[in-house]
Order: sequence, then C-alpha cells, then structure tokens
Amino acid sequence: MANSDTIQVSSLPLPPLQYINLYTDENVRRGRAPKPPPPILDSYSMFGNGFTADDTIIRPLEAQGIRRLYPQNFDRRRELKKLNHSLLANFLDLIDLLVHCPDSPKRAEKVEDLSLLFIHIHHLLNEFRPHQARETLRVMMELQKRQRIETALRFQKHLDRVQKILQHALQTLPDTSELDCKLSIKTETMDCSDSLSSEQQNTDPCSTNDRIMCKMIDDIITSNIF
Repeated sequence: MANSDTIQVSSLPLPPLQYINLYTDENVRRGRAPKPPPPILDSYSMFGNGFTADDTIIRPLEAQGIRRLYPQNFDRRRELKKLNHSLLANFLDLIDLLVHCPDSPKRAEKVEDLSLLFIHIHHLLNEFRPHQARETLRVMMELQKRQRIETALRFQKHLDRVQKILQHALQTLPDTSELDCKLSIKTETMDCSDSLSSEQQNTDPCSTNDRIMCKMIDDIITSNIF
C-alpha cells in the first residue's frame, strides 16, 4: 500500500535562520534588530550584469553592449510586429537546419539571432512599462472617482429621505396658535385660582388676637382636665 502522506515542498527556499533570529519581535521592540543596509551609491551587480546608481530604469541597448536592430526614431508597435515576424522566420530556418544539416555552423548563428531578437522584444516591452504604469494609475483614479461619486449620490439620496421625513413630521404637528391659546387659557386659570386662594386667606373673619385668646383657653381647659 502506497504511503498516502504527501510532502509539501515550498517553491521558494526558506530564508537563512541566522537572519530570521536577528529580527524577532522582541529584538524589534527593543531596537536590537540590525538596520537596513544603506543605499548603493556606486556600481553594483545583479543577475550577472553590472549597474550603476545613475543608470536609467530602462537602459538603452548600447549601454548593455547589444547591437540595435531598429533606428532611434521608430514606432514600437510596428517594430514589435517586424521582430515577431523575424523571430518566426529565424525559428523556421533553425528547424530546417536541424532537419537537413544538424552539424552546420549556421545553427549557432541562428540561435544567436533568435537570442538577439528576444532581447529586442523584451527591451521594447519594458519601454512600455512607464506607459502601463500611467494607464494603471489613470484607471485606478477613475475607479476611485466613480466610487466617490456613487457614495455622494447615495448620501444625497439618504439626505433627501431624511428631509422628507422631517418635513412630514413638521406638517403633522398642531398649529402653534392653538397651542398658544391653550397655554394662555391654562395660565389664566392658574392665575385665577391663585388669586382666589389669596383672597380667601385675606378675608379670614378671625383676627390675630381672637386666635391667641382661643389658644390660651384651650390650653387652660386641657391642663385642668389632666
């Protein structure tokens, strides 16, 4: 019975452990992690090719020591089509040589011609990268603009609904003149009741001296009883 356990293999190699151990969370928190390398100011090598810091992003073919197959002023689309046709023709010539004369020295020449054509095609495609970046940025900004316009329209729609609800609520409220009339009537009623109570207090038939004498007599009677 075959072993059902599968071994997962990463497509990329793991980073070196001595590099990972230097950038632990605690080292980063305490500031012990090594600082990034300084920017390169002179020449450097990458993928076996020499570069300098002052080089343009897309270096011309002459700076790379490659012979140019098209003129300085050209149409990129037209040149790409011509290079594609030349690539197909040289590939067919190489197949013909491999079939009829595989030991011919022209085979190496055809391989070099194919390599040169691929380099030119790759170079022309790279020269389209700035245009691609600008177009990508333009599409991204148009998408953001459309999203913001849609958000503003939705917000305006909700605002209109809220205004309609408030307008309906204001229309259903009673008239302010009726409320003022009711409030004035209620206030007058309260004022009348207060005035009546004050008049009743003022028209009391018992004087102060009579009240004092009555209280003294009540006290005497209470003391004699007990």
